[in-house]
Amino acid sequence: MDIRQNIAAGAATIADMHATADKEFDIVLKPISHPELDGIRIDENLFAIGRTEAPFASYAHDVIAGLSRRHARIFCENGAAYIADLDSKNGTTHNGVPVRQKPERLHHGDEICFGGALSYQVQLRVRANTTARTVKLLGITLMPEHGDLGIHPIAITQFPFLVSKTDELFSRYKDAYPHQVNYLSRRHAHIFLKGGKPFVEDLGSTNGTFVAGKRLDEHAVPLQDGDMLAFGGNHFAYKVNLQKEQGPETDATLTKLASIAPSTPSAPEEPFNADKTTFVAAADSFLDIFCVDHAQQQDDEINNEALPQAEDAKKAPGKRRARSRYAIFLSELAQAFAGSERIGMKRALRWGISAAVLLGMLASGLYLKGAPERELKDLLASGEYARAATLATRHLERDPDNAELKALGTEALLKANVPQWLSMLKARDYERASAALTDLKARSRHNADLLPLISELEWIGSLEKFVMGRGGVEAPIRIYADEEKIKPLLRKWEEDTGAHQRALDRISSIVPAFKDPYAEALSHLRKLQSDEAVYLAAIERLKTAIGAELNHDRPEALEAILKAYAEKYPRIGGLDSVRQDLRQYTAIDNAARTQNLGQLIALLANARFSTPPFQARFRTLTSSNRFPPAQIVQQYQAVSKAWQAGDTGAAFAGLEKMAAGPWADAASRQLTRKKAIAEQFAALQKTRGATGYDERLLAFYGSLDPDEDVYFIRAVDADVGLYKDKALSRAQALLNRAQTLWRQYRDNGAIEGGQRLDATISDTFRTQARLLTEAHDNAQQGVRIYTQLKTEAPADWRKLQDEINAEAELQRKSLLELRDVLGPGLLNAKLALLGGQGK
Repeated sequence: MDIRQNIAAGAATIADMHATADKEFDIVLKPISHPELDGIRIDENLFAIGRTEAPFASYAHDVIAGLSRRHARIFCENGAAYIADLDSKNGTTHNGVPVRQKPERLHHGDEICFGGALSYQVQLRVRANTTARTVKLLGITLMPEHGDLGIHPIAITQFPFLVSKTDELFSRYKDAYPHQVNYLSRRHAHIFLKGGKPFVEDLGSTNGTFVAGKRLDEHAVPLQDGDMLAFGGNHFAYKVNLQKEQGPETDATLTKLASIAPSTPSAPEEPFNADKTTFVAAADSFLDIFCVDHAQQQDDEINNEALPQAEDAKKAPGKRRARSRYAIFLSELAQAFAGSERIGMKRALRWGISAAVLLGMLASGLYLKGAPERELKDLLASGEYARAATLATRHLERDPDNAELKALGTEALLKANVPQWLSMLKARDYERASAALTDLKARSRHNADLLPLISELEWIGSLEKFVMGRGGVEAPIRIYADEEKIKPLLRKWEEDTGAHQRALDRISSIVPAFKDPYAEALSHLRKLQSDEAVYLAAIERLKTAIGAELNHDRPEALEAILKAYAEKYPRIGGLDSVRQDLRQYTAIDNAARTQNLGQLIALLANARFSTPPFQARFRTLTSSNRFPPAQIVQQYQAVSKAWQAGDTGAAFAGLEKMAAGPWADAASRQLTRKKAIAEQFAALQKTRGATGYDERLLAFYGSLDPDEDVYFIRAVDADVGLYKDKALSRAQALLNRAQTLWRQYRDNGAIEGGQRLDATISDTFRTQARLLTEAHDNAQQGVRIYTQLKTEAPADWRKLQDEINAEAELQRKSLLELRDVLGPGLLNAKLALLGGQGK
């Protein structure tokens, strides 16, 4: 791909420049902390930072005092530049943030700092007159030095190439040579190209990398044809054969390395055999190579026969391992015997007997001292983990600082308990699993090394309990519930990711059965991290929107907001609870605004909110003057009780006492309505059996409220049963009338904003409000008769009622939003026309 032509030099990221494999860009490090230094231009895929690397080795000592020998690496991969810290002593920062286990991507203008003192600005510059570099090396063949060990040659055609004990190239030999494979590290060394030439660099391996018998230090070294290259000792030792281009063509490619002969006659003794050669045609990733893995050497074995010991002894002959007192004693004893010829046989005999006694005592003491450790090792070797755990606990009570005992005790307790704990976790018996870890923690009180591992198991248990308890990682994330559980799980992991990984890796190395559950838990963790970035962020925005609309007294806007979030984020759960609270809150809010006293007090008595914002908003309104005070509530409850019992006199008297204060108008409307019902009932009783009684009965019955007017419903219920068919016909007539009025309302056009905002009540508003109100009342009464007769209303009629109710509710809400614009009298008059008061 071509570089974008419209990007100024040094003004874009490498990804923006669509960099190609031909390296059409340079990285320039411009000094900040020491401007007197020259800038550093990097035109290779890999650049080493360290106090002995160029150009840093030429700087003054005080400038590079904070650099480690293997401090950091800058590399390019897939059109992007990265910086990786190699676990340096004084660290590396990227824009002020420490670079830890993983490489960080570099962008133009970033600031990087090494050792806390040496800082640079990163500049990415398009290279002028870029030309593809002529590739001279086509590949490398590593021919085994020991042909009788069954080790295959390795043909490398793509770079970089990572040497790793976990790679199938080497792990295939684990059954035949388990120790030799384990002398390798997970990130042992890598071979890469620099200026078209191959280099090898050791990655801080346990047992080293050797070229021509010399152990590599912090520097990468070039590979020459015929070099002897060894990893971890003498077993994985190879002779290097370089394959170069055979002609002048610059576009030559290597399809199969076996078809190209070595460039020198130094061929291996065994003829090249393509069938036995392992071809490596895919490059490894620098991103993996330069990830710091603190756990990588935990399972490496020390190769005591490796070449580095001899090399180290040559380099530093004065450095000798401190001898133990036991070794000193044996040395002096030998000297004593050697000198016996000079001091006489008799004296030598006395020395020999004394020494033998002392040696026996010392050997006996050493044997007894190591007895607990030997016993624990024997029990572990025989699989008696529970006995080993009990014994280790007993010994650690007496010797809590014994490092070997702690290590053996940790192994025993984990092997004895983790498999059963995993079974409980798999069976989703989380309570027993938690109790098992609590018991394990109690038995580990003398083993400080084990407690952090138990903490990791507790975290795994909490993670799995949450994930599986809610139905798996793809289950909905419930608002106001799950986000408060996800956050602490993630924060715990992110406090020190490296430490958690090392601890869990250690458990896996001790209990192999833990590896799969551990991997699954990390998969669940990654899903939660993804959900945090998308769904938890969306939930937080939705919660903010809900709170804002409630605080601004606009609950009617929330239905559309909830619908939009449900469509865009289908895995947000718990929205049904929010909608239920919204419906309940809206009903209470409307009843309070219209001062529908009976409905409001009934709603307040049954109010139960399940989500925090509605709970908080309801508490706020309860303490405001929007709701009636406790005295009014008590008085009206007494009125309602008397009315439902048929004691109309007491109900009227109670309402008359409420005829003062801010709720006087509401009480007056209730008194007027109740008196009208009582008068209609009395008149109905006088005309019972007369002509037209059934019509008057059904009209009265349809006007009653099933919640408040229960006394009168029961009083006429028997008569209504006699006229059930007529009652249903009455309901049908009411609904037909409602349908006619509704069609007329829609044909005229709904009430518009200008009509609501008008400073007067126009004829158009009055006409449309009457049509809507009558349609609403007729539909409500018709459906109510069906309900009172315990008969299901036809679906068409219920749909009609829902449509009319929705429009009436919309018009009332729209008017209420103008309460700061319209005067109270005009507002109440328009609401009354819509049936917003006294209902």
